[in-house]
Amino acid sequence: MSRRKTAIAAALTVLALGSPLITGCMNPFATQYFNQGLEKYKVGNYQGAIADWNKAIEINPQDALAYYNRGLAKYDLGDHQEAIVDYNKAIEINPQYSLAYLNRGAAKYDLNDFQGAIADYDKLIKINPRNSNAYNNRGLAKSNLQDYQGAIADYDKAIEINSQNTNSYLNRGIAREMVNDLKGACDDWRKAADFGLKQPAEWVKKQC
Repeated sequence: MSRRKTAIAAALTVLALGSPLITGCMNPFATQYFNQGLEKYKVGNYQGAIADWNKAIEINPQDALAYYNRGLAKYDLGDHQEAIVDYNKAIEINPQYSLAYLNRGAAKYDLNDFQGAIADYDKLIKINPRNSNAYNNRGLAKSNLQDYQGAIADYDKAIEINSQNTNSYLNRGIAREMVNDLKGACDDWRKAADFGLKQPAEWVKKQC
Protein backbone atom coordinates (compact mmCIF):
# COMPACT_ATOMS: atom_id res chain seq x y z
CA MET A 1 0.00 0.00 0.00
CA SER A 2 2.86 2.36 0.76
CA ARG A 3 3.72 2.87 -2.90
CA ARG A 4 0.41 4.65 -3.39
CA LYS A 5 0.49 6.82 -0.29
CA THR A 6 2.55 9.30 -2.32
CA ALA A 7 -0.38 9.80 -4.68
CA ILE A 8 -2.64 10.62 -1.75
CA ALA A 9 -0.23 13.39 -0.73
CA ALA A 10 -0.82 15.28 -3.99
CA ALA A 11 -3.34 17.70 -2.54
CA LEU A 12 -4.38 20.31 -5.05
CA THR A 13 -4.21 23.98 -4.19
CA VAL A 14 -5.25 26.78 -6.47
CA LEU A 15 -3.45 30.03 -7.11
CA ALA A 16 -5.46 33.14 -7.79
CA LEU A 17 -3.56 36.39 -7.67
CA GLY A 18 -4.94 39.84 -8.17
CA SER A 19 -8.40 41.21 -7.54
CA PRO A 20 -9.47 44.60 -8.88
CA LEU A 21 -12.22 44.77 -6.27
CA ILE A 22 -9.56 44.79 -3.57
CA THR A 23 -6.53 46.35 -5.19
CA GLY A 24 -8.47 49.16 -6.84
CA CYS A 25 -9.17 50.96 -3.57
CA MET A 26 -5.66 50.63 -2.12
CA ASN A 27 -3.18 53.36 -1.37
CA PRO A 28 -1.11 53.88 -4.57
CA PHE A 29 2.13 53.03 -2.75
CA ALA A 30 0.56 49.86 -1.37
CA THR A 31 -0.62 49.00 -4.88
CA GLN A 32 2.89 49.48 -6.21
CA TYR A 33 4.40 47.12 -3.63
CA PHE A 34 1.55 44.67 -4.14
CA ASN A 35 2.12 44.52 -7.89
CA GLN A 36 5.89 44.28 -7.48
CA GLY A 37 5.27 41.29 -5.24
CA LEU A 38 3.14 39.67 -7.92
CA GLU A 39 5.87 40.06 -10.53
CA LYS A 40 8.51 38.63 -8.21
CA TYR A 41 6.25 35.74 -7.26
CA LYS A 42 5.65 34.87 -10.91
CA VAL A 43 9.37 34.39 -11.53
CA GLY A 44 9.88 32.35 -8.37
CA ASN A 45 11.42 35.10 -6.22
CA TYR A 46 9.32 34.26 -3.19
CA GLN A 47 11.50 36.07 -0.66
CA GLY A 48 11.36 39.22 -2.75
CA ALA A 49 7.61 38.89 -3.10
CA ILE A 50 7.25 38.52 0.67
CA ALA A 51 9.34 41.65 1.23
CA ASP A 52 7.09 43.65 -1.09
CA TRP A 53 3.90 42.33 0.46
CA ASN A 54 5.30 43.13 3.90
CA LYS A 55 5.51 46.76 2.78
CA ALA A 56 2.05 46.68 1.21
CA ILE A 57 0.63 45.34 4.48
CA GLU A 58 2.44 48.01 6.51
CA ILE A 59 0.64 50.63 4.44
CA ASN A 60 -2.71 48.82 4.26
CA PRO A 61 -3.00 46.30 7.12
CA GLN A 62 -6.57 45.40 6.12
CA ASP A 63 -5.65 44.02 2.69
CA ALA A 64 -6.75 40.38 2.91
CA LEU A 65 -5.35 39.56 -0.52
CA ALA A 66 -1.84 40.70 0.44
CA TYR A 67 -1.91 38.39 3.47
CA TYR A 68 -3.24 35.58 1.29
CA ASN A 69 -0.55 36.05 -1.36
CA ARG A 70 2.17 36.28 1.27
CA GLY A 71 0.86 33.04 2.70
CA LEU A 72 1.19 31.40 -0.72
CA ALA A 73 4.80 32.54 -1.00
CA LYS A 74 5.61 31.25 2.50
CA TYR A 75 3.93 27.96 1.63
CA ASP A 76 6.05 27.67 -1.51
CA LEU A 77 9.14 28.21 0.64
CA GLY A 78 8.04 25.33 2.87
CA ASP A 79 7.06 27.52 5.83
CA HIS A 80 3.64 26.03 6.36
CA GLN A 81 3.10 27.34 9.89
CA GLU A 82 3.75 30.94 8.87
CA ALA A 83 1.58 30.46 5.79
CA ILE A 84 -1.26 29.44 8.10
CA VAL A 85 -0.73 32.61 10.15
CA ASP A 86 -1.21 34.70 7.01
CA TYR A 87 -4.25 32.71 5.88
CA ASN A 88 -5.69 33.20 9.38
CA LYS A 89 -5.31 36.95 9.00
CA ALA A 90 -6.86 36.95 5.53
CA ILE A 91 -9.86 35.03 6.91
CA GLU A 92 -10.09 37.34 9.93
CA ILE A 93 -10.41 40.30 7.55
CA ASN A 94 -12.69 38.47 5.12
CA PRO A 95 -14.48 35.45 6.66
CA GLN A 96 -15.86 34.52 3.22
CA TYR A 97 -12.40 34.21 1.63
CA SER A 98 -12.83 30.77 0.10
CA LEU A 99 -9.32 30.48 -1.38
CA ALA A 100 -7.79 31.17 2.02
CA TYR A 101 -9.73 28.26 3.50
CA LEU A 102 -8.68 26.01 0.61
CA ASN A 103 -4.99 26.80 0.97
CA ARG A 104 -5.01 26.85 4.78
CA GLY A 105 -6.51 23.39 4.58
CA ALA A 106 -3.69 22.30 2.27
CA ALA A 107 -1.07 23.68 4.66
CA LYS A 108 -2.68 21.85 7.59
CA TYR A 109 -2.80 18.70 5.49
CA ASP A 110 0.92 18.93 4.80
CA LEU A 111 1.49 19.27 8.56
CA ASN A 112 -0.57 16.07 9.11
CA ASP A 113 -3.35 18.06 10.79
CA PHE A 114 -6.01 16.16 8.88
CA GLN A 115 -8.87 17.09 11.21
CA GLY A 116 -7.93 20.75 10.90
CA ALA A 117 -7.81 20.44 7.13
CA ILE A 118 -11.26 18.83 7.09
CA ALA A 119 -12.63 21.69 9.22
CA ASP A 120 -11.33 24.22 6.68
CA TYR A 121 -12.81 22.32 3.74
CA ASP A 122 -16.12 22.08 5.61
CA LYS A 123 -16.14 25.88 5.92
CA LEU A 124 -15.21 26.32 2.28
CA ILE A 125 -18.00 24.00 1.15
CA LYS A 126 -20.51 26.05 3.16
CA ILE A 127 -19.30 29.16 1.32
CA ASN A 128 -19.09 27.50 -2.09
CA PRO A 129 -20.73 24.07 -2.32
CA ARG A 130 -19.68 23.79 -5.97
CA ASN A 131 -15.93 23.84 -5.32
CA SER A 132 -14.67 20.51 -6.68
CA ASN A 133 -11.20 20.88 -5.16
CA ALA A 134 -12.67 21.31 -1.68
CA TYR A 135 -14.34 17.90 -1.90
CA ASN A 136 -11.24 16.30 -3.43
CA ASN A 137 -8.96 17.68 -0.74
CA ARG A 138 -11.37 16.76 2.06
CA GLY A 139 -11.40 13.25 0.63
CA LEU A 140 -7.61 13.19 0.82
CA ALA A 141 -7.71 14.15 4.48
CA LYS A 142 -10.38 11.54 5.25
CA SER A 143 -8.30 8.88 3.48
CA ASN A 144 -5.39 9.70 5.74
CA LEU A 145 -7.70 9.16 8.72
CA GLN A 146 -8.72 5.82 7.16
CA ASP A 147 -12.27 7.02 6.57
CA TYR A 148 -12.27 5.54 3.09
CA GLN A 149 -16.03 5.48 2.60
CA GLY A 150 -16.23 9.15 3.58
CA ALA A 151 -13.38 9.87 1.18
CA ILE A 152 -15.12 8.03 -1.66
CA ALA A 153 -18.27 10.09 -1.06
CA ASP A 154 -16.23 13.28 -1.33
CA TYR A 155 -14.49 12.14 -4.51
CA ASP A 156 -17.91 11.25 -5.94
CA LYS A 157 -19.05 14.80 -5.29
CA ALA A 158 -15.86 16.31 -6.70
CA ILE A 159 -16.36 14.35 -9.92
CA GLU A 160 -20.08 15.20 -10.05
CA ILE A 161 -19.14 18.90 -9.96
CA ASN A 162 -16.17 18.59 -12.32
CA SER A 163 -15.93 15.45 -14.43
CA GLN A 164 -12.45 16.59 -15.54
CA ASN A 165 -11.01 16.46 -12.02
CA THR A 166 -8.39 13.85 -12.84
CA ASN A 167 -6.92 13.61 -9.34
CA SER A 168 -10.31 12.71 -7.93
CA TYR A 169 -10.47 9.65 -10.18
CA LEU A 170 -6.95 8.67 -9.13
CA ASN A 171 -7.66 9.20 -5.43
CA ARG A 172 -11.07 7.52 -5.51
CA GLY A 173 -9.38 4.50 -7.09
CA ILE A 174 -6.92 4.37 -4.19
CA ALA A 175 -9.75 4.58 -1.65
CA ARG A 176 -11.71 1.89 -3.46
CA GLU A 177 -8.69 -0.39 -3.41
CA MET A 178 -8.42 0.18 0.34
CA VAL A 179 -11.98 -1.13 0.80
CA ASN A 180 -11.25 -4.13 -1.47
CA ASP A 181 -13.20 -2.81 -4.46
CA LEU A 182 -10.52 -3.57 -7.02
CA LYS A 183 -12.93 -3.43 -9.96
CA GLY A 184 -14.02 0.07 -9.00
CA ALA A 185 -10.39 1.05 -8.41
CA CYS A 186 -9.40 -0.17 -11.85
CA ASP A 187 -12.29 1.71 -13.46
CA ASP A 188 -11.11 4.93 -11.81
CA TRP A 189 -7.46 4.37 -12.68
CA ARG A 190 -8.37 3.73 -16.32
CA LYS A 191 -10.27 7.01 -16.34
CA ALA A 192 -7.32 8.83 -14.76
CA ALA A 193 -5.00 7.20 -17.31
CA ASP A 194 -7.29 8.37 -20.11
CA PHE A 195 -6.62 11.92 -18.89
CA GLY A 196 -2.90 11.30 -19.30
CA LEU A 197 -1.79 10.40 -15.77
CA LYS A 198 1.07 7.90 -15.98
CA GLN A 199 1.01 6.39 -12.50
CA PRO A 200 -2.54 4.97 -12.64
CA ALA A 201 -1.79 3.60 -16.10
CA GLU A 202 0.98 1.53 -14.50
CA TRP A 203 -1.38 0.33 -11.79
CA VAL A 204 -3.88 -0.80 -14.43
CA LYS A 205 -1.18 -2.86 -16.16
CA LYS A 206 -0.11 -4.52 -12.93
CA GLN A 207 -3.44 -5.12 -11.21
CA CYS A 208 -6.40 -4.83 -13.53
